[in-house]
Formats: sequence, structure tokens, C-alpha cells
Amino acid sequence: MKRAKLPPGSMGWPFIGETLQLYSRDPNIFFASKQKRYGEIFKTNILGCPCVMLASREAVRFVLVTQAHLFKPTYPKSKEKLIGPEALFFHQGDKHIRLRKLIQGTLSLGAIRNLVADIDTISASALESCHGGHIINTFRQMKKFSFEVGILIVFGHLETHYREELRKNYFKVEKGYNSFPTNLPGTPYRKALQARKKLSEILSVIIREKKEKKLIEKDLVDSLLNSKDENGEVLTEDQIADNIIGVLFAAQDTTASAMTWIIKFLHDNPKLLEAVKAEQKAIRKQNEEEGKPLNWSQTRNMPFTYNVMLESLRMASIISFTFRESVTDVEYKGHLIPKGWKVMPLFRNIHHNPEFFADPQIFDPSRFEVAPKPNTFMPFGSGVHACPGNELAKLEMLVMIHNLVSKYRWEVVGSQSGIHYGPFPVPMQGLPTRFWKESTS
Repeated sequence: MKRAKLPPGSMGWPFIGETLQLYSRDPNIFFASKQKRYGEIFKTNILGCPCVMLASREAVRFVLVTQAHLFKPTYPKSKEKLIGPEALFFHQGDKHIRLRKLIQGTLSLGAIRNLVADIDTISASALESCHGGHIINTFRQMKKFSFEVGILIVFGHLETHYREELRKNYFKVEKGYNSFPTNLPGTPYRKALQARKKLSEILSVIIREKKEKKLIEKDLVDSLLNSKDENGEVLTEDQIADNIIGVLFAAQDTTASAMTWIIKFLHDNPKLLEAVKAEQKAIRKQNEEEGKPLNWSQTRNMPFTYNVMLESLRMASIISFTFRESVTDVEYKGHLIPKGWKVMPLFRNIHHNPEFFADPQIFDPSRFEVAPKPNTFMPFGSGVHACPGNELAKLEMLVMIHNLVSKYRWEVVGSQSGIHYGPFPVPMQGLPTRFWKESTS
């Protein structure tokens, strides 16, 4: 029997591998050039880890869906320490199923349909603070918005002083999360570890108060507090805290990045912007005449805006790839993926493949009038570890677009063609933009 061989590719320099080639330029150029040279499966070495990269929809389905048990989620220990080892995305098997079910319950369509009015209020407030023509870092503003929605999902209506303490320490943790993990005094990573400890203390107080009040609410904290496994065991305070921080992390940068790109793409495509405005202003006019706020059924009936959102997710491909680790030697199409190697399904390569999306570099929402082929559009990942909050993220984007285009005009400052990866793709300098309220006359 013929022995499977390692995929083609280059392992680069000793230890550092091809890390510099990946991070010194647009990572998508790195992935595309590798795919062109070696095909849809190739090996490399990133950050001292041997990796197999997969750029076909069949291979992605193999790793994330049909043979998902052969691959486990993997994160650097430094990042695990900041979020907390009990968080959902560090687990698989029964533990993962239980935690996902709890978190998914809070983020299901049935749960989030009752949050439209609250998200609408948070969105209107976030835009109000941008108004006036001064230059705003759009990405930073969208992060504030997505953080407030995250707080709403996790805690319901939280007292202001707790919210401020959580925000202050959360952003210190986030800054250290994307820094080099040097645990020395004064480094962002050390400050992040200290802030993470403080977060646990704040969460402990909030959880204790929730227990004492004995109010059953429909937020994530209550869902986690009232959960029992088949043996009647409840979650520990550490398990609850780690999953709260995990959800806040997952709810933040990806959604904020997507909204920043939507604002840029609409700005760059005036005809599409006019069509989105027409759709949203008709909804606002109806609501103002009837004296009603934006409602759930309206967010489900924004066909043009919805396709603009999907095309923005495809073009930007916020999650360009994901990390898995093979738990045993795996053979795929005659190639060996050795045990312990990292495996990286490349979503962006698939989203920008002309075989699935004609003229992939052109922003064209009409392509989503026909559903994409299976396993060709995965903006929220795929399989059992796909993002459980994808419906919430889409709702946030639709509500934000509704408020933005029906009440404001905006202008991007400077020529913003570059992309900053930190680690998610964001327009350069967070897309500096001026916002003005449109006159109601």
C-alpha cells in the first residue's frame, strides 16, 4: 500500500519558518501565492508550528464538519490564559456541547428577537456621539457599540458603574491579547493579566448580586447560573467568568470590523448606498408615521441591505482562516497530516475564488440573490465550532445600517485603500470618517 506523503510546500527558516513572509505583508497575498504554486493543500511553518493549509471547500468541510473529531481547536496558551481556560472555544466533545447549548440559547433567534429595541437605542446613541463633522475612528466607535450589545446579551441591563469598570479592564485585556506575550512589568501582556484578574473580581461581585436577588432573567449570566448537568452539578464561578469573557471577546472585534467595512463599501459605491437608503428610509417613514420603533419583522425584511451585508462579509472575510490541530495522523486525498500539526482552513481563499464568485474583487451584492453553493460562503466558520452568535452579529449590522443611512451622511477622510491586520482586517487607521445628521426637512 502506498504511504501518504506530506503536502507540497516550504517550511522556511529553522524555527521561524515563514512567519515573516506571512506577517510582513497582506496575508492574503501569501495564501494566494502559495495556492497558485502548490495547489489547494500545502504545508508551511508559522510561529514555529508546522501547518497544513487547506483552500478547497471539500477540505474545509472534511476538517470542520465530516471529520471534525480528528481535529481539535487550538489557541496559544498565552491567549487561553487571558480569556480563561474554561471558555467554550477551548473545548470539544461533551463539555463543548453543554457549554455551546447554554450560550446558543441566549443567542438564538427566539432570544434576540426581543432585543431589537435595545440594540436600536444603543446604535442611535453610538451614532449621536459621532455627529458634528469631527473626525471619528470608525472601527473604535463600532467597537464601543458592539461592546455595549455584548454587555446587554451577557448581563441584561447592568448598572453604569459596573459597565464602566468592565469596559476599562476589558480593553486592557484586549490590548494585551494581541501583543507579544512577555510577562514583564510594564508590558501590555502583564497589564492584561492584571486587568483579567480585576475582571474576575468584578464578575464575582455581579454574580453574587444576581444570586442574592434570585431574579430569573433571560441573559447569559442567568442561563449559566441556573444550569445543571446530568449529575446535578452547577458551573463554578471560574467557568461562568471564563465564558462571559469568551462571549465578550467573540462579540467584539469581528462584528466591529464588519460594520466598519460596510460603512466603507457603501461610501465607495454611491449607487448602492442610494438603494440601501431608499429601503431604510421607507421603514423609518412608516415607523415615524405610526409612532413605533424598529421591530424584528422589519429587520427580517431588508432584502437589499441584507445582500449588501453578505457581500461585505465575503469581500472583507473578517475570519480569513481558523486554527485546528490534528489529534492523530490523518490522510486526506493522498496527503499525510501528521498528529500535532496545525491545520488552517482558508475561508478567504474560498470566498475570493472566481469558480464560486464571478469577478470576486468587485463589490456586487446582487450575487447573493442566488444562494451560494454549499461550503463556499462561511463568514462565521463552519461545523460544531462555528460562531454561535452569528444571528446576533447580523442583527447588529442591520440595525446599525438602518440608523446610519436613514439619519446620517458621512465622508471618509483621506485615501483609505490600505488594510491593517490586528489580527482582523480593518481599513487603515480604523477608517477616519466625518458624520453629519441629515436635515429632516
